[in-house]
Amino acid sequence: MSVQLDTDKLAAMVKSKRAGRGLRAVAHEIGDVSASTLSRIEQGSVPDVNTFLLLCNWLSVPTDTFTIADEGVATPEPATVGSDKIVAHLRADRILPKATAQALIEMIQLAYRQVSQ
Repeated sequence: MSVQLDTDKLAAMVKSKRAGRGLRAVAHEIGDVSASTLSRIEQGSVPDVNTFLLLCNWLSVPTDTFTIADEGVATPEPATVGSDKIVAHLRADRILPKATAQALIEMIQLAYRQVSQ
């Protein structure tokens, strides 16, 4: 499956929520994002995964708000989509130790595989 990030939509939503406030103030509000990174995103650059997750959290929208599936390409099974969202949240969790997150990810993926069989 081929999926692309809608950087125009991401840029527009960031600009809209920022509402003219300074880039540094907003970067501080989001945390772990620099003002220059926000500026590049507002210009249509693709953020790294961690920044993307932080922005989605700040915007209070799910990550799939910004995905565009290519026409004619099959979309994933609902179970796969659900597990992908859980995995993304576990990987983005800054409090959860990496080893614990990885163990949970493996358990969740195994559970979804069992359900899909």
